[in-house]
Amino acid sequence: MNGDETNMNSSYPSRRQFLKRASVAGAALTLPNFIPSGLLGANAPSQRIGIGLIACGGRGMYESSCYPGSDKCQVVAVCDPWESKRLRAKQVFERHYAARRRSGAYKGCDAYADFRNVLAREDVDAVYIATPDHWHVPITIAAARAGKDMHTEKPLGVSIREDLAAREAVRRHGRIFQYGAERRSTTTARHAIELVLNGRIGRVQKIYVVSPASVKGPVDDPVLPVPADLDYDLWLGPAPWAPFSAARAISGGNGNGIFHIYDYAIGFIAGWAAHPLDQVQWWADNAGMGVPVTYEGTGRLPDDGLFNCLIQWDVQCRYKNGLVMRFMDNRTAQQQDIPGIRDSNAATFVGTDGWICVNYGEVQMNPPSLQNSIIGPDEIHLVRSNRAGGEYVEPHHMSWLDCIRTRQDPVGNIESAVRSDIISHLSDICVRTGRKIRWDPVKETIVGDDTAARMMTRARRAPWTF
Repeated sequence: MNGDETNMNSSYPSRRQFLKRASVAGAALTLPNFIPSGLLGANAPSQRIGIGLIACGGRGMYESSCYPGSDKCQVVAVCDPWESKRLRAKQVFERHYAARRRSGAYKGCDAYADFRNVLAREDVDAVYIATPDHWHVPITIAAARAGKDMHTEKPLGVSIREDLAAREAVRRHGRIFQYGAERRSTTTARHAIELVLNGRIGRVQKIYVVSPASVKGPVDDPVLPVPADLDYDLWLGPAPWAPFSAARAISGGNGNGIFHIYDYAIGFIAGWAAHPLDQVQWWADNAGMGVPVTYEGTGRLPDDGLFNCLIQWDVQCRYKNGLVMRFMDNRTAQQQDIPGIRDSNAATFVGTDGWICVNYGEVQMNPPSLQNSIIGPDEIHLVRSNRAGGEYVEPHHMSWLDCIRTRQDPVGNIESAVRSDIISHLSDICVRTGRKIRWDPVKETIVGDDTAARMMTRARRAPWTF
């Protein structure tokens, strides 16, 4: 999107028209509008939540595959600046819905390049945002202002100020926000965090968080013509302008630069680390810990190539009460003796009476008898996904749909998402500046370091400001 209304396709609402419609929607909607199930030929007079899928790449299509089989919702719109991706998504959803109709035919999922067309539709109640990281917060804020609920993929923003702006918009407009850290919707992870909260491992003495690191990019990345089926200006959006290239914008091979180029992300210190940090934050929110207040450590950026996110880090994150969380990349962690680590994405709580490690795919405990420990009715119980258990994708999304109906916060709420994402940002800033970072949790700002404090904000390319 280039912001010039005269250059926009006439089938799109202009920016001025969109903002007007979004303002009206935000003022008028207090409860979601649902699509009658009769649109799909269902016999029962039920209601369905109209879903818009924003970004039709691998992640978006994988996670949204749980929608067509559910009577809770209907995907009515898909969006991607890549024409081939959005048309493929449209075909996939229409094929699924056609199979459920007596006629065997269905044409009711529209495809757009511009997400603003999706948000302007009255039959879209909620959106699943699976874009590159630099679009997460701008679209979350636009959706909130348009009166839509949202499931936003992790990590949250590309700056701390973006995180705070997302939280303000979601709460101001009363939207239902689900964070894409889906381990919260598994029974094993919830049980593990409840055990820690209820003192089964005694007093927590140390926490370890391990994540894959970003990678080095190609040194030679030639400029290429923009593919005919890509709106590259819209793909870039709020990020600085840069010439199109394979490593920057095409997945596979030397690509996936969207995860490792600082214009679009802060790297896997947020992208993959969001999972274990979210588990720690789940504990911290319920233990009254907040987020660590000092960050001190080392790390390494690539010394050449296109990619410029951290490929190594080892940061001591200290809470106000003195508890230390050691946050590191998985290669650094391999040199340490950390209990329970089975894969490269995990959080370990070490207590006076044992330890619990929440790996991405499993939970390890010592003593092993903790696996059978039951949380009593008078103990601390976490808010649970309404469909906790089994494979994580469907429970996380279906629970979000349930919360859209009840207007209750999902298991992955905006406050917790902001706090866990801030840890990634402060750790990244610590390494990039080479200095100890101090965080004021009340004022929500870096203190005593003006240079570091300025790194809490990113410049955004017009017109994508908020």
